[in-house]
Amino acid sequence: MDSIAYFATGCFWGAERRLWQMDGVLETCVGYMGGTRANPSYEQVCTGVTGHAEMVKIVFDESKISYQRLLEEFWTMHDPTSLNQQGGDIGTQYRSSIYTTTAEQYVTAVNSRNVYQSVLTAAGLDEICTEIISADGVEYYLAEEYHQKYLKKNPNGYDCHSSTGVAYPTAGINA
Repeated sequence: MDSIAYFATGCFWGAERRLWQMDGVLETCVGYMGGTRANPSYEQVCTGVTGHAEMVKIVFDESKISYQRLLEEFWTMHDPTSLNQQGGDIGTQYRSSIYTTTAEQYVTAVNSRNVYQSVLTAAGLDEICTEIISADGVEYYLAEEYHQKYLKKNPNGYDCHSSTGVAYPTAGINA
């Protein structure tokens, strides 16, 4: 069965590449979610006035990869304790966000956050500030074509992804 997930981890270029490379991920695209302006442009999103996050939409085959496994990648591919910033990328469009498409995804996302927070706390790191909300009624706007698979088109392009350096405690167990 194919399912959809939405993750924001800062700049969407590097996140999309990490996710499209995972077995069981059928399709990825980048866009904008969580703001107030319909059909925002990248330039508008970058000003912060639209309130959108740079988002990766993932279509995945649940028989080949679990939502939990995607979440494990999500938590470790960026710094979820950094509010509206990943490395040198600063602004609300770079916030850490999970938009869930089912009640089960919401519960799994919250539980995975709590598990990851426990290892971050043990490592002396800050609280996770990732927003976890339902995607119900939240429009996903496809980003401009030049952003789609950007790092496939530009293999040496910009890939800002900060990380806490802390592994998810069950990484690799839940395929």
